[in-house]
Amino acid sequence: MGHPAAVWDHKTSLELTKDWNGIEQVVLRNPQGASARVSLHGGQVISWRNDRGEAHLFTSSKFGNCGSVDQHGFARNKIWTIEDDPPPLHASDSLGKSFVDLLLKPAEEDLKCWPHGRIISVGFLYFAVKDCALLTLKSFEFRLRVSLTSVGNLMLVSRIRNINGKPFSFSFGYHTHFSVSDISEVRIEGLETLDYLDNLCQKERFTEQGDAITFESEVDRVYLSSPQCVAVLDHERKRTYAMRKEGLPDIGNRYASILTEKKIYKYIMLKFF
Repeated sequence: MGHPAAVWDHKTSLELTKDWNGIEQVVLRNPQGASARVSLHGGQVISWRNDRGEAHLFTSSKFGNCGSVDQHGFARNKIWTIEDDPPPLHASDSLGKSFVDLLLKPAEEDLKCWPHGRIISVGFLYFAVKDCALLTLKSFEFRLRVSLTSVGNLMLVSRIRNINGKPFSFSFGYHTHFSVSDISEVRIEGLETLDYLDNLCQKERFTEQGDAITFESEVDRVYLSSPQCVAVLDHERKRTYAMRKEGLPDIGNRYASILTEKKIYKYIMLKFF
């Protein structure tokens, strides 16, 4: 007779720790030994490692030439809370995963920062709020679930709840710095034939001509009408990152942004908006 399969309890796979500043962090682990570390300071995913302990993310406080820190929002400087009993998600978003649910609510000082609309940056995530004159202290709740699957994949699910019923506009963008061996060994697939704006050429518009995107120097581009999946292939490490997005069908295919920085060729930043 066979033995019953063990039931995966996501709570036993969580570890609460603190950084050297006393800020709480949540460590997610799967049975194979992969891990992800989430800081409650900004709800940021600050580490993602495979079962061999190899880092997938390049972590840095630098954002590149993307404007002022204020443009990246204030939520990354806010302390989020862990929500023990969030509104339910589909069963597939929980089954066999180690996960944590985070919650951010606006405070009075936050609303003062939004006279014209601001972007909330959440580690991997941007959250843009418009029509901010309509916002009040009980306008919305922002929920973020960070999950680590049984095979070590990282998943983020974002949810906005409109509390008072007054309409406002928002959009999401996922902001990821992948750690790579060397940018010259990397190619990106999935953006072929798309138009892009080159930020190194005063945002002049071009059309991607190659079968895949490769790198010989600094790159800062915004690809328009990006697809649901984009792959980053690191030939030296024999590793492939596949970024997939779904949901928000009205704005789900806006653009992908690629950035590599001069003299720093150990990472590639790929954002989905």
